[in-house]
Amino acid sequence: MPFNTQEFLTLTFTLFAVIDVVGSVPMLISIKQKMGGINAWKVTLISGALMVLFFFIGKPFLNVLGVDIRSFAVAGSIVIFILGLEMVLGIEFFKPEKGTPSGTIVPIAFPLIAGSGTLTTIMSLKATFEKSPTKNEYMILLAILVNLIVIYLVLRSLNVIERVLGKAGLLAVRKFFGVILLAIAVKVFSQNASGLIK
Repeated sequence: MPFNTQEFLTLTFTLFAVIDVVGSVPMLISIKQKMGGINAWKVTLISGALMVLFFFIGKPFLNVLGVDIRSFAVAGSIVIFILGLEMVLGIEFFKPEKGTPSGTIVPIAFPLIAGSGTLTTIMSLKATFEKSPTKNEYMILLAILVNLIVIYLVLRSLNVIERVLGKAGLLAVRKFFGVILLAIAVKVFSQNASGLIK
């Protein structure tokens, strides 16, 4: 099957928009300060593993647990909402000890990077590709790889970004993106919660 550049670019930018690692920079810097640093390689590896895992066994895994995609999305939206509140109000919900690896998985790898939106998007894209004999579903994996490279580069550049923004700039950007995170959480919740309440 020939490589479709247009299809690949569409997949890559779709995942880039959903992951929104650039928009998460203020939150990542805040977590980095609390934890005394972020292991960019480990975060990228865990995020990538979650994405690839959900590409192959996402839907069957949720079915085994008796959890549907809507429930998964709602749970993720609640965590994102708490992160947004933390950014806007300055209240600390996630309090990892410095040097502990807990913050690497939650909330950085999930749900900030490989969140419910990202994982459900991957499952949805795969489902769409499986229905079309002309589409190569493994192109999604290539799009995931490109996004993981971007994630790694952003995580490695946090110190530079922090210096460029300064304390005042970082605070302003953090508040702004906190509101954006709250809006995203409300949107994800409203789109999926109605189907759960019967």
